[in-house]
Amino acid sequence: MSTCLVTGCAGFIGSHVCEALLAKGLKVIGIDCLTDFYPAGRKRANLAPLLSSPGFQWIEADLYAMDLPSVLAKVDRVFHLAARAGVRSSWGESFDLYIRENMGVTQRLLEACRTARIERFVNASSSSVYGNTPDLPAREDSRLCPASPYGVTKLAAEKLCDVYRSEMGVPAVSLRLFTVFGPRQRPDMAFDRFIRAGLSGDPIHIYGDGSQVRNFTYVSDVADAFLLAAERECPSGVYNIGGGCTVRLSEVLAFIEESLGRALNLHFEPKAAGDVNATDADTSLAHHEIGFSPKITWKEGILRQIEWIRNSQASCC
Repeated sequence: MSTCLVTGCAGFIGSHVCEALLAKGLKVIGIDCLTDFYPAGRKRANLAPLLSSPGFQWIEADLYAMDLPSVLAKVDRVFHLAARAGVRSSWGESFDLYIRENMGVTQRLLEACRTARIERFVNASSSSVYGNTPDLPAREDSRLCPASPYGVTKLAAEKLCDVYRSEMGVPAVSLRLFTVFGPRQRPDMAFDRFIRAGLSGDPIHIYGDGSQVRNFTYVSDVADAFLLAAERECPSGVYNIGGGCTVRLSEVLAFIEESLGRALNLHFEPKAAGDVNATDADTSLAHHEIGFSPKITWKEGILRQIEWIRNSQASCC
């Protein structure tokens, strides 16, 4: 039975990838140090169902400081999702954390993989590497011009994967993820904030006028993409992973209002530094080379996220 390593296993996407691997009968070693970017209680809740599986082992450790070769000796595939997230918080003095956790950790992992016999290293990259590219829908060969320090570190991590693949033979591939949403979404992310505030009647602060466009991708489709990238040949090395359509934020807010059956308490704020006007993914390369095809529409995904939030709030009462 194959054994997989998932970094950032207690996070939003990482926990879903772990579940998908376990569902296929694979063994999973998960590493997470429960950083303070958002409350550790949310991450422990993500871990809880994983810890009940006999095929899952959790290691609470800092990837930057731990003995990586000893862990890599036990695994066949590496899914690297550990990172310091957040566009707006990447400005200023906190950038040191982004350098350490996004670039430094990725380099240490890749360096350790040079002598490990792994079959695939799948790195979580981001649509933030494109910035405000005028070439939409963005293709993998479109201009790369990050609009935030966060995007710069994700692009640097992606380029590290490229050079370790070409120069050191590490079988690395990067997935550029476009606006992932769904159950267990981080509390700083838009849909989680919108839905929880909509249920409580609290103010919802919107950065910009709501005209910004995003390619929303449901989290189970993203987990599928990680498994496909680990199982298939990946000749191009970098793939866009998007949800299949682009939607204006104002349309999303209207649908959340309709789904909740109540008006949202919207407060519009100036556009935040680093926020791009539009994201749109051309996923034809991922479809052709690894068989990726999104299954969950953005409306169905929002309804699932609303149901999950309602159920999680009820279970806490």
